[in-house]
Amino acid sequence: MENDQYINFLKKYSNKKAQVLTEMRVYPARLVSPFGLPLMFYVEPRRFNNQPPFWKTKTLQELTPQEWESLCDGCGLCCLQKLQDRKTGRIDFTNVSCYLLDTKSCRCRSYENRMSLVRECLQLTPAKVVKFHWLPKTCAYRLLAAGQELYWWHPLVSGDVETVHQAGISARGRVISEEYVHPDDIADYII
Repeated sequence: MENDQYINFLKKYSNKKAQVLTEMRVYPARLVSPFGLPLMFYVEPRRFNNQPPFWKTKTLQELTPQEWESLCDGCGLCCLQKLQDRKTGRIDFTNVSCYLLDTKSCRCRSYENRMSLVRECLQLTPAKVVKFHWLPKTCAYRLLAAGQELYWWHPLVSGDVETVHQAGISARGRVISEEYVHPDDIADYII
């Protein structure tokens, strides 16, 4: 039943042919998205030339820069403002995004210059993935560092950059840019 639901979902939202969809192997997975939506499926990615995908054969440290960048699912959740309690270290997430985040595409408007434009922007590296506990539980970098699989909606698995949005994983339609929030009011946007 779950396999049929997934196939119907992709038929509706993907430009992939139904024949390709039925070739995918689907496994039940139980996880909830950052916005409380159930993530019900894991899809085995299609192999090209009978070779497993690069993220299954390489460590994060072995990835090329292009492979590293392609792991980003485009959810935009890492670009949300976070508030940390100085005494306890607790991190609270808000639905306020960095002003550089395009809230429709969930991509940085100035990715190449972001580090110089936003003082708080952090460069993600293989070594930092395990230290950044605030990364979303669905983050591909975090999943692979922990030896877990990518989810069916990840663009590398689905072949479509829109599935992360269609599955309800991304920040699209759920956030407000910091341009419209006074810095003193950010605590009002804790989720």
